Amino acid sequence: MKLEKAVSDIHIEKNTSLNEITKQMYEAGGFTGQKFSLGADILHKMLKEECTNFLSFPACIISTGVRGIIKDMVKKKQFDALITTCGTLDHDLARIWKPYYHGEWDADDAQLHKEGVNRLGNIFIPNECYGEILENKLQSMLQEIYDEGKTSLSTYELVWEIGDRIDDKDSIIYWAAKNRIPVIIPGITDGSVGSQIFFFAQDHDFSIDLIKDEKLLADIVFDAPKTGALMIGGGISKHHTIWWNQFRGGLDYAVYITTAPEWDGSLSGARIKEAVSWGKVKEDARYVTIEGDATMILPFMYGSVLQSL
Repeated sequence: MKLEKAVSDIHIEKNTSLNEITKQMYEAGGFTGQKFSLGADILHKMLKEECTNFLSFPACIISTGVRGIIKDMVKKKQFDALITTCGTLDHDLARIWKPYYHGEWDADDAQLHKEGVNRLGNIFIPNECYGEILENKLQSMLQEIYDEGKTSLSTYELVWEIGDRIDDKDSIIYWAAKNRIPVIIPGITDGSVGSQIFFFAQDHDFSIDLIKDEKLLADIVFDAPKTGALMIGGGISKHHTIWWNQFRGGLDYAVYITTAPEWDGSLSGARIKEAVSWGKVKEDARYVTIEGDATMILPFMYGSVLQSL
């Protein structure tokens, strides 16, 4: 084995930029730090080149302050399509009208239930700040959409219709609608917004056209000169992103942040390397899997990339 590159120490002064630290982390070698640095570099290239970029993520992070980073990415038009879960709509909309609160991991969950407070990790969400407010707001909104003759919508069209009816610049949905960036939600019924659609459809001829979502994704991937994806967490959001990119020969760039272990056999635990065997990521693609909590990794990575753009 040929040994060529020596490990370098990291040197930080009070005026050292986040971007400079990130670059030093690659030269320093080590463990997740080098992956973090590589991920920032790949993300930078995705945003700089002529590349169609996907952003996939689960709903849980939208209950946290990381919602602001996703919102900024959409506001700046840095991604061409978002793929997420129904809970993203739930949390983004609920937080327009009501606050979420700091909580505790080791809280008494039975007592919280008695008090009408839901726990999401270390975040407390009272019933009136989630299901109740969504029901109060969405039924009238769906009625307005229906009265305009729009009785069958794709999920991205539904998001735009809702976004056109809200006025909150902290909202992901607001900016997705304003910039006409499609938000694809394959599991639209798996959440509070999905339940409100179901209840509304009991008395109205109203439906969600998932095939129209798939047609849009097909058009996006087949027309793209290159594709890249920042995938935060796994599940259906990650899989739908890599699934559609296999039809164009795979992603050219991929950054994946996950806390799931590889040995559990799940899609969430599967490293990007595995997707190469399926043709969902190109053999010569630039990719990295970063193990860690996205609520900690993403703010620093995005901050570093912004300083380098």
